Amino acid sequence: MRRLLPTYAEEVDLTVAYAYPVGRRWVRANMVSSVDGSAVAEGRSGGLSGEADKRVFAALRGLADVVLVGAGTARVEGYRAPRPKDAYADLRVAAGQRPAPALALVTSRLDLDPASPLFGGSEPTIVVTSRSSDPAARDRLAEVAEVIVAGEEHVDISGAIDRLADRGLSRVLCEGGPRLLGEVVASGSLDELCLTISPALVGGAGPRVLVGAALHGPSDIDLAHLLEEDGALFARYVLTRH
Repeated sequence: MRRLLPTYAEEVDLTVAYAYPVGRRWVRANMVSSVDGSAVAEGRSGGLSGEADKRVFAALRGLADVVLVGAGTARVEGYRAPRPKDAYADLRVAAGQRPAPALALVTSRLDLDPASPLFGGSEPTIVVTSRSSDPAARDRLAEVAEVIVAGEEHVDISGAIDRLADRGLSRVLCEGGPRLLGEVVASGSLDELCLTISPALVGGAGPRVLVGAALHGPSDIDLAHLLEEDGALFARYVLTRH
């Protein structure tokens, strides 16, 4: 993988290129899009992923404290609770991190199977929901996960991220889907977007990487780096705070 911007390099250390800022909470999103703007191919974001994208995906998880994802996306994409990876073990020990990132599932309906592979990882899965969710379902999931209640009628994403940080999970990696990312952006919580542009045309009416109400004016973002391999582009954008 080569770096095109801000300076050219033939080889890139992904753990250096995507290192989190030190000493502060940082919310990063990782999304993939076709050249024509679709966030899915045949209904799944995984349909747009290639080998290089999978390496970036693994590196971003290897650096994160917690992976934040919508429960629907986790089901469609076949998520499992993260496991420790030998390639990142020393790096995580040096950073004072747990062996693997925790998985945080955002859901209002709590329609999750406690026996699914989403639970039972090396770190307890976290279920993020609202107070209006079914108390019996919360109790059932509390047997296999840590349940965070944030918000009354709907999940308060900003509050949930605060609660994660209170647990020492300050390096947040949001993997979507597009509707959850829209809520993260609308709440003012997003610091960085890592966007893979897959060399593919999809067509159809698939979602963009961000779905939801229009923002109050476009967000200003700076291109921190641009990587390339086999025609796929890997852009890292940092949001500008005013």
